[in-house]
Amino acid sequence: MATALTAAVSLPSSKTTSISTRTSISYTDRLNFTTKVPLTFRNVSSGGKMVSIRAQVTTEAPAKVEKVSKKVDEGVITNKFKPKEPYVGKCLLNTKITGDDAPGETWHMVFSTEGEVPYKEGQSIGIIADGEDKNGKPHKLRLYSIASSALGDFGDSKTVSLCVKRLVYTNDQGEVVKGVCSNFLCDLKPGADVKITGPVGKEMLMPKDPNATVVMLATGTGIAPFRSFLWKMFFEKHEDYQFNGLAWLFLGVPTSSSLLYKEEFEKMKEKKPENFRLDFAVSREQTNAEGEKMYIQTRMAEYAEELWELLKKDNTFIYMCGLRGMEKGIDDIMVTLAAKEGIDWTEYKRSLKKAGQWNVEVY
Repeated sequence: MATALTAAVSLPSSKTTSISTRTSISYTDRLNFTTKVPLTFRNVSSGGKMVSIRAQVTTEAPAKVEKVSKKVDEGVITNKFKPKEPYVGKCLLNTKITGDDAPGETWHMVFSTEGEVPYKEGQSIGIIADGEDKNGKPHKLRLYSIASSALGDFGDSKTVSLCVKRLVYTNDQGEVVKGVCSNFLCDLKPGADVKITGPVGKEMLMPKDPNATVVMLATGTGIAPFRSFLWKMFFEKHEDYQFNGLAWLFLGVPTSSSLLYKEEFEKMKEKKPENFRLDFAVSREQTNAEGEKMYIQTRMAEYAEELWELLKKDNTFIYMCGLRGMEKGIDDIMVTLAAKEGIDWTEYKRSLKKAGQWNVEVY
């Protein structure tokens, strides 16, 4: 059972929130993180005659056809801030979002940007930890997927959020090793400075089509980019974007106390049950009909035929973020399904990647 924190964070009201004229706030609700820290979140609203023509023969090379992306990549900014001249923001919020009995700690944190680090859903930022390495040089940056929509958790486009797991392990010599950047971030106090680089990345950008089917596969903190997607889809309203498709999230974690943003996702499902499907895979607590541990690929296998039918449509997009091991498990499912129709899965997946419909960020 997670220990309740006494600190309460009250986010700005819609009266003081400054956002784009293309967006308006239409809804305010309260959601709680696992740690019972109340946050205020808001939806942001935001013939028939025959004719003849003369053919012209030319030896000139045909004009190059510009590739049209199926993702929301217009105006995407990358590498505005570099390691030698990072943006210095401030930590506004840092709270643990896993239970005390979870295997490891994961923290949700919000940093101020004053709108100087503009990003799109699916991008990442770099963080440079304070201090120096063993050679007396500044620490190298570490990249983290952004866990907030472009409007940010406060709805004013002036913050960026991360979801970070504290890295602590014992090496071969029996020594306890702490990840420099993750521990720096998880230990941050509100008001502390944070050196930010980026934003970077276009691989995980959202699809443009508001009627698309978006299947999201996440393990642990791999949930970060999908939280950013889902906030835009279900907690905000925009004049130029209204999600009417299907968002299907699979989240794999070891224990139920490790489920990240569970209350948020359940609220989304309650609001738009016809547009949002939610499946958890809790490996240490759940099993399938054969008694096998419930990993993310095990949960997906229960919907294998349905997922395969969706994959054959040109407006279905698969996004995968988290531990590398899940990719093979998912490939194993698809190989069998594709083979039933005489399709080579390796080639088919390659065509999906080329079309921007198969997007992977694993580690």
